[in-house]
Amino acid sequence: MKIALSDDYSPLLTFQDYSSAPSIDGVFHIPLKKHLALEGSFMEYLRLTDGMVEGLPVAFQLRQISLSHAVPHRINAFHIHPKRQQDELWCVVEGALKVCLVDLRKKSPTCGVRRSYLLSSQAPALLFIPSGVAHGYKAGREGAILLYAMNDQFDVNDPNEGRLPWNCFGEEVWMEDRG
Repeated sequence: MKIALSDDYSPLLTFQDYSSAPSIDGVFHIPLKKHLALEGSFMEYLRLTDGMVEGLPVAFQLRQISLSHAVPHRINAFHIHPKRQQDELWCVVEGALKVCLVDLRKKSPTCGVRRSYLLSSQAPALLFIPSGVAHGYKAGREGAILLYAMNDQFDVNDPNEGRLPWNCFGEEVWMEDRG
């Protein structure tokens, strides 16, 4: 470095990494348009034709829509759907979530890859999570409301909701960036 720093602080110095995060095969993030006006806002969530969601890079037949409310700082992780195909489309409509995805599909070219996304009502987007990708979230300081669509229906007699420990990919996944 060109600037000499004190020996007390030089070993503590780190630099932010601004490179692109690794992608996970089959996961996509599509920004949505939120139209703002003095009297409020409007946003289109999904368009359907014969039960199929339009405008996605994959075929997605809508079978269920659910709504989840997360209290401030709530960690809800990790979930996976291993019994049958259950892909999900997530959209935060209020507040913000830090979403962590981990590809656990044995034959995936990105098996083991982790990726985080910030989903926020301020910059709404669809996040597509394919089956076999573990997913979880941490709500922001105001909590969040998550609207999500699935191509499978929840069956209370045969739940397709596998769970992994919240910290199975490391507690640091959920730590705040205090830099």
